[in-house]
Amino acid sequence: MSHKVPKDELDARLAALRAALTQADPAWQMAILGDKISMYYFTGTMQVGAFVVTPDSAVLWVRRDLGRAQEESLFPDIRPMKSFRSLGEAYPVPQAVWLDKKTVTLEWLDMVRKYLPFQEVKPIGGILNALRARKSVYEQELLREAGVIHAEVMHRVLPGLLREGISEAELGGLLNTELLRRGSMGISRYNQPLGEDIVGLVSFSENALRATAFDGPGGTAGTCTAVQAVGSPEHRLKKGDLVFVDVPAGREGYHTDKTVVYYFGDLGADPDGGRMEDASRYCVEIEGKIASMLVPGAIPEEIYNTVMDGLDPQYAGGFMSGGKFLGHSIGLMMDEPPVLARGFREPIEAGMVFAVEPKIALEGVGLVGTENTYLVMPDGPAQSLSGWPIPLTEVE
Repeated sequence: MSHKVPKDELDARLAALRAALTQADPAWQMAILGDKISMYYFTGTMQVGAFVVTPDSAVLWVRRDLGRAQEESLFPDIRPMKSFRSLGEAYPVPQAVWLDKKTVTLEWLDMVRKYLPFQEVKPIGGILNALRARKSVYEQELLREAGVIHAEVMHRVLPGLLREGISEAELGGLLNTELLRRGSMGISRYNQPLGEDIVGLVSFSENALRATAFDGPGGTAGTCTAVQAVGSPEHRLKKGDLVFVDVPAGREGYHTDKTVVYYFGDLGADPDGGRMEDASRYCVEIEGKIASMLVPGAIPEEIYNTVMDGLDPQYAGGFMSGGKFLGHSIGLMMDEPPVLARGFREPIEAGMVFAVEPKIALEGVGLVGTENTYLVMPDGPAQSLSGWPIPLTEVE
């Protein structure tokens, strides 16, 4: 049984939300959150319903399942809700309501407004992102637990799973089983609508260069045309293959992200072996450089520009498979803001967590690189939560 989010943690999050809303609009009247991630963050449970916050009240309204919500959550005010009529009966109609435009559908909005016909929608997404970007001590501990699982499976278990003839999809399934055995949560969640997977990406050699609709440097053929994730059930491992593995781990809703690349066979006998090793070592070097710059007060855009301005020209075409970022914040979602990219100018703060993922696409060969999840410390360089970056390593 999962443990409950502590009440003092929930109290602090609610207080921070009210303070941020008051700073944005001293006359704010109401915020309504209906997505499961926000509901979990503020109440400690995921249900069908609505979390309604006003300056002097906060209620979790639950359609399904009230009993489970009461069992899982330490939030003090949880009430049954047959329909959105309950909101219309409980509250006067406000002029404006703060909503998360990224998660609210037109259908949901119509149902709420049928009984609570407010006139104006105000966007709360930026406020939610800012609150979740700074991880509390409680959240940091969960991320540390996820990272320990991640490092053990990717460094110590994965090499032993590699055998000639195994498919990408099967290897992905075995990895997920090993993560689950050690307490990982078994799913990954994304902000991007096209982000969907449980296992992550497992790709052999040139399959890692197969672009997907998801905005990331890794690629895969997918399990089928309809699923651009996991890996191919037909593509099987053979000697001389690069093994690209980019998979999540998680504890109690909080993700870490990690990538390793192994070489199956004798790297010295491969005519492209030196090219692969050089590019891999360069990615390890870049990850260390980025991690050293993840300090309070640093500007994400400036980190990106510094790295890109100093990029070795021979890797310019294949770096990040053409992607325009170096890493991303991570927590309850895999791909949270801020991003290490142009346009992100708010200073980094202690308690933020970033997945740093330099990768290089080698035409005709595959994808090499590394990725680890880093916690920004109050002083000194960021601390890796998911193990260490490794250069390309042989497995025979």
